[in-house]
Amino acid sequence: MSEPDPLRAAAEVMHEVRDRCVWTQQITHRDLVPYLVEESAEVIDAVEAGSRADLREELGDLLWQVLFHSEIASRDPDDPFDIDDVARGLTEKMVRRHPHVFAGETAETPEQVLVLWNAAKAAEKRTRTSVLDGVSEHMPSLALAQKLTGKAAQVGVPVPDAGAAEAGVAPASEAELGDALLALVAAARANGWDAERALRERLRSLERTIRDAGA
Repeated sequence: MSEPDPLRAAAEVMHEVRDRCVWTQQITHRDLVPYLVEESAEVIDAVEAGSRADLREELGDLLWQVLFHSEIASRDPDDPFDIDDVARGLTEKMVRRHPHVFAGETAETPEQVLVLWNAAKAAEKRTRTSVLDGVSEHMPSLALAQKLTGKAAQVGVPVPDAGAAEAGVAPASEAELGDALLALVAAARANGWDAERALRERLRSLERTIRDAGA
């Protein structure tokens, strides 16, 4: 007898937990949001500073969140969907967005892939009226700033000049601080750097320094 599919087994465990665990039975989508944020952050930590075993474990914890949300959704009386619907929708979308893999298009460079991806995405989102539609305001501030500088470039909206970030002049107000931060993010984007990761790694360094100092 063959071993059951591990993903199917995980979904079935989630189903049993929802049925039989009194704490889990009370949890809603909104209740899960803090856990989703925490588990996502722990995956990032594992990628950037953890071991392979850490990454495997944290990816499993994040998958549990997807299974949890899907199980809750499957019991909605008005518009139910389950993990199979989620997976099916994902598969269909990824096939559409990779026509160079599944539909005979040609893309020999990452830039060409991006053109095809954006064209497929635009076709899916015809009802959107702004380049900002679909950009979550719940993203971390620096990640959102980096996203918005890219969107601004798409529509020709100017952002603070990256040179301002190099001048070394201390901001005199909170508004000037915002301009300086935005200029630094624009500089990060121009150089292909990840501003959020840069800050996280610098904070890890600071944390190590504080620990070494015995604080």
